Amino acid sequence: MTKPDPERPDEVVPELGDDFFARAKPAQEVMPADFMAAVRNKGGRPKSEAPKVAVSIRLDQTVIDHFKASGSGWQSRINALLVEDIKAGRT
Repeated sequence: MTKPDPERPDEVVPELGDDFFARAKPAQEVMPADFMAAVRNKGGRPKSEAPKVAVSIRLDQTVIDHFKASGSGWQSRINALLVEDIKAGRT
């Protein structure tokens, strides 16, 4: 296989012009329904029954350093400790 010559335009695949895009149709109109169902965006992760809420909180640097030192998931570990304190009646 030869490498394409950057100085010579590709004659096999012509550049797509405005006329091509004017005739273009959405995939849903031209592809079979079973294909579209297979490739449809599933929307990411399933919705949580108890979604978390993004908040801004100020913590001492020593607290942040301590939890970050144990690796990823440090925010979840802080959350777990707070939930544990609530269940134990400490807060």
